[in-house]
Amino acid sequence: MQQRPRPSFGGNNNNRGRNPNFRREQQQEHRTNRMIRVPEVRLVGENIEVGVYRTEEALRMAEEQGLDLVEISPNAVPPVCRIIDYNKFLYEKKKKEKEMKAKAHKSEVKEIRFTPNTDDHDFDFKAKHAESFLKDGNKVKTYVQFKGRAIMFKERGELILLKFAERLAEVGGLESMPTMEGKRMIAIFAPKAAKKKEKEPKEPREPREPREPKAPVTPPAADADDANA
Repeated sequence: MQQRPRPSFGGNNNNRGRNPNFRREQQQEHRTNRMIRVPEVRLVGENIEVGVYRTEEALRMAEEQGLDLVEISPNAVPPVCRIIDYNKFLYEKKKKEKEMKAKAHKSEVKEIRFTPNTDDHDFDFKAKHAESFLKDGNKVKTYVQFKGRAIMFKERGELILLKFAERLAEVGGLESMPTMEGKRMIAIFAPKAAKKKEKEPKEPREPREPREPKAPVTPPAADADDANA
């Protein structure tokens, strides 16, 4: 039985009429140089006069400086561009994002749980843990858990959290007053910035005793023989 030829879906013909920069534009975060096809742009940045320029003129300015024309705000009218080294711009941007991510990863939210009947020993034990967490730069989420009829003692829970806030005052501050969420009364503490040590005042120097003025030196009197010479 003769097989029918398979239908062709275009093959390489699909590439006809396509912009060769299409895939590159999709991959790039910003449009640059010849990818910017609007008639005019607003230039901002250093070493230029801020204003609206025809796109061809802005491209010429970028080429003269050996830099790139980069579209920063595409939704503005006209779009806002800068003349910069695009690769250097991306490198610095990724570096900042990496640093911010590292800082965010280090900071955590630690939880500490109380009950309305927490005794002084347990309170002190948990306060020491909270102080350690805050000194390490972490936030502390504290809550009083109410079970069954214990929900009647909301005031007791609020007193515990406010007492906890007084205990942590030197290393952390309340982000907001205690609030109820279901059967929990919650308070969140944020670490305080470490204070710089104040310089100890220098001891005042003892005043020096005034020196006695020196007596003026009188030249020796000339001999009579010298005067008659």
